[in-house]
Amino acid sequence: MMMMGETWSLVGTSIATTMFFWTMFDNYFPDHLRSSILSYGMKLVSFVYPYINITFNEFIGEDSDEYMDLKRSDAYAAIETYLSGKSSKQARNLKAVVVKDSSQPVQLSMGENEGVTDEFEGVRFFWAVKKNTRRTQSISIYPEIDEKRYYKLTFHKSHRDFVCGTYINHVMQQGKAITVSKRQRKLHTNNPSKNWERYRAQKWSHATFEHPATFDTLAMESKKKEEIINDLIKFSQGKEYYAKIGKAWKRGYLLYGPPGTGKSSMIAAMANHLEYDIYDLELTTVKDNTELRRLLIETTGKSIIVIEDIDCSLDLTGQRKKEKKKANDEEAKDPISKMTKGEEDSNSKVTLSGLLNFIDGLWSAIGGERIIVFTTNYVEKLDAALIRRGRMDKHIELSYCGFEAFKVLAKNYLDVDSHPLFATIGHLLEETNITPADVAENLMPKSMNEDAETCLKKLIEALETAKEEAKKKAEEEALLKAEKEEKEKQEDVKVDGCLAKVKEKCVGVLVKDDEALAKEVKDNGVTT
Repeated sequence: MMMMGETWSLVGTSIATTMFFWTMFDNYFPDHLRSSILSYGMKLVSFVYPYINITFNEFIGEDSDEYMDLKRSDAYAAIETYLSGKSSKQARNLKAVVVKDSSQPVQLSMGENEGVTDEFEGVRFFWAVKKNTRRTQSISIYPEIDEKRYYKLTFHKSHRDFVCGTYINHVMQQGKAITVSKRQRKLHTNNPSKNWERYRAQKWSHATFEHPATFDTLAMESKKKEEIINDLIKFSQGKEYYAKIGKAWKRGYLLYGPPGTGKSSMIAAMANHLEYDIYDLELTTVKDNTELRRLLIETTGKSIIVIEDIDCSLDLTGQRKKEKKKANDEEAKDPISKMTKGEEDSNSKVTLSGLLNFIDGLWSAIGGERIIVFTTNYVEKLDAALIRRGRMDKHIELSYCGFEAFKVLAKNYLDVDSHPLFATIGHLLEETNITPADVAENLMPKSMNEDAETCLKKLIEALETAKEEAKKKAEEEALLKAEKEEKEKQEDVKVDGCLAKVKEKCVGVLVKDDEALAKEVKDNGVTT
């Protein structure tokens, strides 16, 4: 019987021999011959090995020699996020991954050569992280890229169709959903196009979106709030519905009303409710329709694209041509000013057609799950083609503060649900136009000594003052109107008298008809 020492010696010799032949095979066999041998070897092994492997590389384009073209694979990132929870529970060798723009900046994932199991609909899967090192004799300035990491999924060959049709899609969707739920939402603004061509320049810059507005704090009637919330939820869950009816997955909202009625707060509440990013598009820095399309391409899904004060951001009423003509006339009179301006003339050449294509044309279908919001103080100034249904699908009027909106503000600022002064305030709100912003300013305590009753009395004083000012303004307008009518009446009487005198002096002479003569008398006075 063979002794234990002899057994280990034989095993060691066998391993050393195997390693020697493998090294000779790996280093000295031609590539095409080595590939053929490995291919046939794998086919032989497949007859007795019932498992299938799928690899997911960390970078797209790893077979290319151009390192700068490499981009991190979205699939790899989704798998890493999906397996993060399982890795922290099952794996022994963990790696901390820094995740940008996330509420959890550090994510734990498996280290190299670690593996975890996953079970989905009764089927077990095995995930492992592997690493290959690029064969090169030179020193690389991209050592991390030379080390190719990848995830390897192993499963029984009987589940091939289930994996390809269901499981991989499940992993991708869950990984992306986890990323979205943990991400820090952003407030973007577009950069001037003159900076786009710089090294590592971006078309959008961003900051963390931290606006606290919600529908609970919004000063608005509860019925109207519920209607808007239901509309938003219906849209966010409508991917299949929009695909079925053949429409791009987007929706337009037009917010209009006087300044201070809460249009910006409404946008923030919408973004917080849906957990969307916001792209605040400043049209005055966009030179033409092409740049507008390029900005749209750079936006992501689950976002709200906002153009505030659309009537000011882009002239849609025909005034631009008049202003341009006036500017040209001034430059003709003063050519030195034109030379001084040089290339600083950055008038936007975005047209109504380009804007319509942006919100409702072929380019609007890129990405999906976007909400486009226009705000304006003067809805009557906008072109009807811009705000028709299908482009701005829902029109929301944000008007002066009513009693129900006041109660929301009182709860927000003073933490009171009822008070004896509410009745007085309710009557005054029915008789006075005051914006929610003005109401909120009067309700906000300005010192530690001000309590709820003090603030409510301040609001009553403000409402009474506004009422008196409105009454005084109405009286002044009525007086001016009466004076204007009286002046016009006197002018008509004067014209009639002059007309009679002219007719007396022109007896027997052919004169103009009464209307033409009256106009001439009115313009030039009595003539002999």
